[in-house]
Amino acid sequence: MFNVAGERFRIIWPAIARFAILAALCAGAGWLFGARIGLWLAVASLAVLYLGQLFYVAALGNWLERPSLATIPNGIGAWGEVFARLYRQHRASEIAHQRLIDNEERFRRTISALPDGIILIDASLQIEWCNPVAERHLGVSLKRDQGLRLTNLVRDPAFVEYMTAGRFEQPLLFTPLSLPGATLSLVVVEFEPARSIVLTRDITQSERVDAIRRDFVGNVSHELRTPLTVIKGFLEAFIDGGSDLGPTRLHHLTLMYEQADRMHRLVEDLLTLSRLESQQGPDVEEEVDAAQLVSEVADEARTLSAGRHRISVEVQKLKLRGGRDEMRSAYGNLVSNAVRYTPVGGHIALRCVEQDGGVALQVRDTGIGVAQEHIPRLTERFYRVDKSRSRETGGTGLGLAIVKHVLIRHQARLDIQSEIGHGSLFSAWFPPSRRISSVGEREAA
Repeated sequence: MFNVAGERFRIIWPAIARFAILAALCAGAGWLFGARIGLWLAVASLAVLYLGQLFYVAALGNWLERPSLATIPNGIGAWGEVFARLYRQHRASEIAHQRLIDNEERFRRTISALPDGIILIDASLQIEWCNPVAERHLGVSLKRDQGLRLTNLVRDPAFVEYMTAGRFEQPLLFTPLSLPGATLSLVVVEFEPARSIVLTRDITQSERVDAIRRDFVGNVSHELRTPLTVIKGFLEAFIDGGSDLGPTRLHHLTLMYEQADRMHRLVEDLLTLSRLESQQGPDVEEEVDAAQLVSEVADEARTLSAGRHRISVEVQKLKLRGGRDEMRSAYGNLVSNAVRYTPVGGHIALRCVEQDGGVALQVRDTGIGVAQEHIPRLTERFYRVDKSRSRETGGTGLGLAIVKHVLIRHQARLDIQSEIGHGSLFSAWFPPSRRISSVGEREAA
């Protein structure tokens, strides 16, 4: 506070000094030439000072209308200090502004050099800015289309539905009309209440590599199926007629048959997974009684458990639209895993319930549980939390991968909650778009 007051006094001190000198001169003139002369001289002096102030105020007002370093007025006394400060502040402001422009331009050049497309849109999906890669990916132009609605420019049905739905948990894979034969991955990141960033990436090459891998796995699995079937058949025949083989050789043949059967199941799972990955949606779209599906899988679970577990069922009368065989396969994998990894005497609960407007097929068990660090990777192919235990239970390591792809084909998701020693909850949630409302629900709506 003291510094501010002292600075102000320093600025106005010259004006006070000049005013005091002028007052002394006027007083001296009055003493020498009479009071009237001194008074007129004082009035004239004040008029001159007032006109000077008006001149500087007018000059400041004219400059404020079009501020520029080149046109800042000159002044004397306090006005000289004022104009000097204006000059320094305006110069600092111009330097900061230019630095901001340079940083923004550098930022834009950096974004433009990225291999991914970037589009900045507002809450109405109108384009505010985009880089050249996004222009090439989606066939838009910043110069021509700035301020226009993005969904009016990119007319791909999958893209329009994705952007207008506002659910951006999963990326969108689609082939844009502007790039025939290419596959784009599109992600929307909401970074402000009224702004979002649309990120596009060309994944054509990686998709081709994945397709080659899927074809290779599918072809190899298909070629292995026939010889494995033959080997299993002969081994089974030897075992059935093994009364003359002796206990040692019979034991060896039994082990061979078990391993051949395990390999056969692995090949079948690989073929199933390859088929699921090669198609975007379910093979058929039919009405599925979810409650009945859960009850059927519960019967299979009781057979697999052979009385070692307590199995309960809780169902609501709900129906889904999709592929019944695929849904049953996915839910069956979840239930069979619960049976395999729940100790004898444990409880397995199967549920079919309404959740968030959709349908959830749930499996809760009191099994060994899964550590949190393993949960994100459970749906990877051949990922095993405990390799030795997985071999003992006879799993192929592909069950949850099949579940994941079945759910993806039905726009569903798999939620996993688990804790070591306290069991797990696996929930296959199907969105409201997959739920078929009953007659009563439609009438109430």
